[in-house]
Amino acid sequence: MQRRTRGINTGLILLLSQIFHVGINNIPPVTLATLALNIWFFLNPLKSLYSSCLSVEKCYQQNDWQRLLLSPVHHADDWHLYFNMASMLWKGINLEKRLGSRWFACVITTFSILTGVVYLLLQFAVAEFMDEPDFKRTCAVGFSGVLFALKVLNNHYCPGGFVNVLGFPVPNRFACWVELVAIHLCSPGTSFAGHLAGILVGLMYTQGPLKKIMKACAGIFPSNAGYPGQQYYFNSSGSSGYQDYYPYGSPGHSEEAPRNYDAYTAGLSEEEQLERALQASLWDRGNTRNSPPPYGFRLSAEEEMRRRRLHRFDGQ
Repeated sequence: MQRRTRGINTGLILLLSQIFHVGINNIPPVTLATLALNIWFFLNPLKSLYSSCLSVEKCYQQNDWQRLLLSPVHHADDWHLYFNMASMLWKGINLEKRLGSRWFACVITTFSILTGVVYLLLQFAVAEFMDEPDFKRTCAVGFSGVLFALKVLNNHYCPGGFVNVLGFPVPNRFACWVELVAIHLCSPGTSFAGHLAGILVGLMYTQGPLKKIMKACAGIFPSNAGYPGQQYYFNSSGSSGYQDYYPYGSPGHSEEAPRNYDAYTAGLSEEEQLERALQASLWDRGNTRNSPPPYGFRLSAEEEMRRRRLHRFDGQ
């Protein structure tokens, strides 16, 4: 398996263009770090694709378990990188805002490893059931399995609405399964088992015990105590930073939060969200003089009074 050579990495250029259109200051830190890591390993791979891809034969039979770490951050070509990271950009922004940066980092790390493990189990089971040893040799590489797991989370937190799959509206709760089949039919070379593994890991988190296990493990380490006491915030004016954040309303409030997040996405697709974000950015730049302070900053009572007096003076 060798990376296809290209005079110009058009996919990489488009990805960088999209990142700069959104604004680096508007991308939360873990999402930005994930994008940077995948771009870095595309430009400076630790190993060849053949030496980093994931298969039962290489991992289990040859005891090469480092591939669980290498395969998600290596991509076959620039377009493979572009489609995966463009999807990661919007999923990461939505989910990191929702979960907080520290927990989102735990989710990304756990999903990256666990998706590979589930992929190996699926390939081994199919090879044994069908008596086809070739399935043990099938090698997969890329971040798309993790993206399918994140898609399950995103649909879990935004249960209403529809998404377009090949021009057809599909309810959010079925979108992952429809996309799984659609991608395999349109691109037979993609890893069906890798994508399915991502969906199963996402369901283990939203419907199974994975979330509780992760929280129990996170509680062992003092640095994670109080999760998620901080959340990264950002806005289209370029302000960013951390603030105290409790996703379910107050410290110590347990489990299920209201899951209606249409207020954040309004049921828009990723492309529509990008267009709205760019429009909002242009509007903000033209209205910063009379606009309220950016989210995350608090005015003192005296500063607030001065701001109101200035507005009254301007109105006269």
